[in-house]
Amino acid sequence: MQINIETIKALRDLTSAGIMDCKNALEESSGDIAKAEEILRSKGIASALKKSSRETNQGLVESYIHSGGRIGAIVEANCETDFVARTDDFKSLAHNLAMQVAAMNPKYVDASDIPEGDDENAEEVCLLQQPFIKDPSLSVQDLVREAAGKLGENVQVRRFTRFALGE
Repeated sequence: MQINIETIKALRDLTSAGIMDCKNALEESSGDIAKAEEILRSKGIASALKKSSRETNQGLVESYIHSGGRIGAIVEANCETDFVARTDDFKSLAHNLAMQVAAMNPKYVDASDIPEGDDENAEEVCLLQQPFIKDPSLSVQDLVREAAGKLGENVQVRRFTRFALGE
């Protein structure tokens, strides 16, 4: 099947994937953009998992102050290079993570951080296991993995702090 350049450009605009990756995904999906997007997403997540052992020494410290100034959060999000840390996609991820912390008040970054013998529900107290506030069909971990696939680097949430008046 011949894939035209406009279709490749449309898929690239949706996913920020490389031109050849878009072309291959469109060929694999017989020109169906939705299926091609899903193919790219699954490949991106698979490549992100391969990169998860790489060191993350760069990144951002992002803050979010809720309207009214009564609740705020600071999140450290890490990646492999300062180039990726300066991209709009990474900045958006860090902002969404800070907003998630302010809204949901998690205690731990990941389920592995819960102390042994503590029987708290990981979906309630762990940031990465919580449903994402902007799209509850995704967990925060899924959001981070999607970003890692799109950015092509290992992305980690290192730590966070939440502040609220009166707490």
